[in-house]
Amino acid sequence: MDALDRVVKPKTKRAKRFLEKREPKLNENTKNAMLIKGGNANLTVTEVLKDIYAVKKPFAVLYKRKNITRPFEDQTSLEFFSKKSDCSLFLFGSHNKKRPNNLIIGSRMFDHHVLDMIELGIEKFVSLKDIKNSKCPEGTKPMLIFAGDMFDVNEEYRRLKSLFVDFFRGPTVPSIRLAGLEYVLHFTAVDGKIYMRSYKVLLKKSGCKIPRIELEEMGPSLDLVMRRTHLASDDLYKLSLKQPKGLKPKKKKNISHDVFGTTYGRIHMQKQDLSKLQTRKMKGLKKRPAEKSAEDGGATPKKSKSA
Repeated sequence: MDALDRVVKPKTKRAKRFLEKREPKLNENTKNAMLIKGGNANLTVTEVLKDIYAVKKPFAVLYKRKNITRPFEDQTSLEFFSKKSDCSLFLFGSHNKKRPNNLIIGSRMFDHHVLDMIELGIEKFVSLKDIKNSKCPEGTKPMLIFAGDMFDVNEEYRRLKSLFVDFFRGPTVPSIRLAGLEYVLHFTAVDGKIYMRSYKVLLKKSGCKIPRIELEEMGPSLDLVMRRTHLASDDLYKLSLKQPKGLKPKKKKNISHDVFGTTYGRIHMQKQDLSKLQTRKMKGLKKRPAEKSAEDGGATPKKSKSA
């Protein structure tokens, strides 16, 4: 049995808190990513990993030592690091003659086993240092924009989009303020390439209540091309998306919603006798004496005058 697979009983309160953090939860923690350098990574790949680590902080772990592993052939070392550092995402960088400036993005872990893995080649790279502009503070939650039909049509690009969303989305927040929207990550898929650009949002004066928005490029900037893919089967992918019963909203009877989000309720009532329904009295609706006598079946006797 693997040392990490056996049941560990905590001996101290600190160890107990540590194990409770890693227990399965209904609402998961923010996904952490590990950035790993291959055994023959060059300067470009190293700089890419450092810049993406700067963007992803504090939800990332950067391994500075080189690790001789090939994720598409053997995933045991990645699964070991995933379990050790409690990371469900990783980015692996390598370089060789056959696949220069290589990145393996993602891979989501399901039960600490590799689920999806996509290999990307770096064709052009502009680092954070090369663009002399002000940067966003650490831990800023980015706005993600995807452009291109390939992200909706092609299954591999659809999974890549899902990986990018998981990798860069950051923590889940209950509310958003306008001043906090200051970082944009833009992904464009066109002509078989993926262009990643990052911008800082500048709120300028516009003479009215709504500010004028300008985008200023701040880096990193990447031109990528898709190479190999390792995608989970449809059954395994469906199983990984399964939600626990505690998160599913309880169905309320006699309540429905339309496509616009309007709520409709159905009320069950007993059958009403409309003949006894009290309506508003109006002079125009009062019956005349002739109508009353016709309903009674004859003329009513006239009142005798008193002497």
